[in-house]
Amino acid sequence: MHYFRDYAMTALILGFFASAWFAWAQEKPPETWKKPLMIAGALSLVVAAIGAFSAWRHWNDGSALSEPGAMRRYGIIAGVEFGIAAVGSIVLVLSRHRPLIPAWICLVVGVHFWPMASVLKNPSLLILGAILCVVAVAAVLLARRSSLLPSAYAGVGAGTALLGFACWGAVWANS
Repeated sequence: MHYFRDYAMTALILGFFASAWFAWAQEKPPETWKKPLMIAGALSLVVAAIGAFSAWRHWNDGSALSEPGAMRRYGIIAGVEFGIAAVGSIVLVLSRHRPLIPAWICLVVGVHFWPMASVLKNPSLLILGAILCVVAVAAVLLARRSSLLPSAYAGVGAGTALLGFACWGAVWANS
C-alpha cells in the first residue's frame, strides 16, 4: 500500500467493523467479558475516528482505488461477499444452525480479504484474511467444547484481529 489515505481508510473501516464484532461477542458472554468487550468496542471506535480524521486530511493524496478498474473490482468483490454471506446465513437459519452464523460471516469476511489485497495493494490483508478464517473455525470448535456461543469466540477473535490491523493503519496514516 502506497497511499496515506488508504492507510487511514483501513483504520476507519477496520476499526468500525472491529467494534461491530466486539458487539456481536456480547450475545451471552460470560459476565467477566462484558466490561472488556465494551472497552474494546469503544477503543475500536476511537481508532475508526482517528482513521476518519486522517482520511479527511489525506483525501487528495490518492488511493489504490483510483487506479483504472480498481473500484469496479472492489465493488464486485464486496457484492459477492455480501451475497455469499447472506445465502449462507439463510441456509444456516433454515437448517436450524443459526448460532453458526457469526462463524460463517467471519469465514466469508476472511476469504474476501484475499482478492481485496491485490485491489487495495495491501498484502497484509492476506494475513488478516487467514487470521479471520482460523478464528471462524476455532469459534465453532471452541463453542462445541463450552457453554458459549460461537459469536463469543468469533466476536473476540475477529474484533481483536481487525482492531490490530486498524491500529496499524492509523499509525501508518499518521507517520
